[in-house]
Amino acid sequence: MTDTWVEISCRVPAELADIVAEYLTGLSGNGVCVENLNVDAFSHSEIPESAVITVRSYFPATENSADRLAEIGTFLKELSGRQPGCVLAEPELSSVSTEDWSTSWKANFKPLRVGNRLLIVPSWEEVQPRPGDIVLHLDPGMAFGTGGHETTRLCLELLEQIMDDMPLLLSPSVLDLGTGSGILAMAAVQLGAGRVYAVDIDPQAVEVARENLATNGLTEQVECSTTPLESLSEDFDVILANILAEELVRLAPFLARRLKPGGSLVLSGILAEKEGLVRTGFAHQPLHYLTTLRAGEWVAIHYRKAD
Repeated sequence: MTDTWVEISCRVPAELADIVAEYLTGLSGNGVCVENLNVDAFSHSEIPESAVITVRSYFPATENSADRLAEIGTFLKELSGRQPGCVLAEPELSSVSTEDWSTSWKANFKPLRVGNRLLIVPSWEEVQPRPGDIVLHLDPGMAFGTGGHETTRLCLELLEQIMDDMPLLLSPSVLDLGTGSGILAMAAVQLGAGRVYAVDIDPQAVEVARENLATNGLTEQVECSTTPLESLSEDFDVILANILAEELVRLAPFLARRLKPGGSLVLSGILAEKEGLVRTGFAHQPLHYLTTLRAGEWVAIHYRKAD
């Protein structure tokens, strides 16, 4: 495991934060930290918007930091050139240890309600749930997925709707592709799923998911692995895929193949401007488009496979 990382942070206007975050995610191959110092609310809707947001990305210290800094600086200059009157600050470089990175965000991760019944609670917090609440205790570590980001919340909202619409005696099988912290897999179990399979190409994310499953007493209900989607042979009633838009399009035939007839496919991690790209990429699959949910600059798309 890499113990020392280089942090490159970019201070950008709020309206450009998602674009910069997606770019840095693709460049680093890791998640990014989007910092909002005003976050101190029980409900996501109560969080005030910041005019300027810091997006932090992380690279192994063994890489050439100067080259990475210059590459990101060039991207920011090109981005500002497309925004009349906008001058973006130069990216900043600092060093951070794995321990610092995996714990520094905790001050801003608060209990969060999603959908009608889901209550996401940091493992170090205590709350009094309401009657009927489904409580998920979570410590995402360095894995993506606290429930606060729009892409995760949209997945959770669609998952809750899908599970509520299931026949009473059916315990659907669920695939959580790109599980990250394991939050979607845990929610699926608590909402009534039977077989749940959580996969991620990042071994650290799989380890974090396993720890969260253990914290919630769900280890026996969810199988975790780093098996690529292309190597799976099992079919599922519900597939949740919260990854980048381009990767969703690449995996379109594999996602359709692994979905059972009548099953639901939820796609997230999609910037609103790339919804058309994803819809076009899935147009030739045996899937029926149902709806698109939107939050901020992000969308999640719900498909159903023909019976």
